[in-house]
Amino acid sequence: MEVRTMDRNEIRRLATIATLGLLGLVSLIGIVLPNSTAGEVFYTAIGQSTIESSLRLAVPIALTALGGLYAEKSGVINIGLEGLLIISAFTAVLVADLLGGAGSTGFPPIITFSLGGSTYTIDPGLQLLIPNVWLGIAGGVLSSMLLAFLFGVICIRYEGDQIIAGLAVWLVALGLAPFASKVVYGQPSTDQIVRLGDWTVPVLSDIPFVGPILFDANPMVFIMLASVPIAWYGLNRTSFGYWVRASGENPKALDTVGVNVNRVRYAAVLISGFFAGIGGTALSLGSGGFFNGAGGTMVDGRGFIAIAAYLFGNYNPFGAFAASYLFSGLQALQIRLQGIAPTEVFLMLPYIVVVIVLVLVGRTRLPEAAGEHYESGED
Repeated sequence: MEVRTMDRNEIRRLATIATLGLLGLVSLIGIVLPNSTAGEVFYTAIGQSTIESSLRLAVPIALTALGGLYAEKSGVINIGLEGLLIISAFTAVLVADLLGGAGSTGFPPIITFSLGGSTYTIDPGLQLLIPNVWLGIAGGVLSSMLLAFLFGVICIRYEGDQIIAGLAVWLVALGLAPFASKVVYGQPSTDQIVRLGDWTVPVLSDIPFVGPILFDANPMVFIMLASVPIAWYGLNRTSFGYWVRASGENPKALDTVGVNVNRVRYAAVLISGFFAGIGGTALSLGSGGFFNGAGGTMVDGRGFIAIAAYLFGNYNPFGAFAASYLFSGLQALQIRLQGIAPTEVFLMLPYIVVVIVLVLVGRTRLPEAAGEHYESGED
């Protein structure tokens, strides 16, 4: 009797059915028996506070994934995203602090004069237009883009190994940010300064359940939700997006039609620095208002998770966002369920699901020219 072995696609389908079946079973038990452990897990997972936390935790991962996606689609594998997150998170706090910290405008007065024994100051009121927290965010994004540009020069201009250069970016940032914090603040972590407050959209924020989640949130959540469709449109519906994809798939063809491949790759790497910079500032100024440089820093591997996210999403910005939300949602759920079962079980949960997703997704096809150098005029 002939024994037939299952191919990879059949195994993936069975794994998908089994996973969805398990999730469906847990959900059904939770609905029928709301007081059971399954019920607590189910209703906690769909709770408003869990969804709000999941969106907030997804911001640095999703934004960084969007940037890494652009770089890799252009043919440059940027595994230094973790370093970009670290340097931008620290620089954002430092710049905001130097410009005034928690209670200052961050701008010098225009005119100071004395009259009748009293001193008068004319303040331009620029803090109303550009608060120092936003200038800190701008500084963080700029530092990330500068480091990304340095990475691009090494890999594109001097044809350095992209993996080694990416690791160097991470290690440099991992050492530089805590060291700079020690110089300025006397410790690896900065002082707590100003942070972004939530934005509330009138009327829309009053919509039951959905309103508080989508229309009464941290500004970084709004930026993330806007960035995903913009990144998708830019990659799939513009000439530049076509150039990025062609640069990663067939750079010679792009060169033949007169487009400078290296310039496209520089632009894509800078985009990765831009998005990672926003993600890093979301961790510091968008959350607690400080930078934690202890251990692996407050970034804590999110740059590497972002790489997994855009691979899970098959280089689609919407898919990358979904994968980011999956991981952040499990983190938020883990925090809220630690009293129900042993803590270790829920600490493992996000990583177990990552392994399951790897099985379901299988191998993602890299761009044909990813990691390869290109010079105009090559045969």
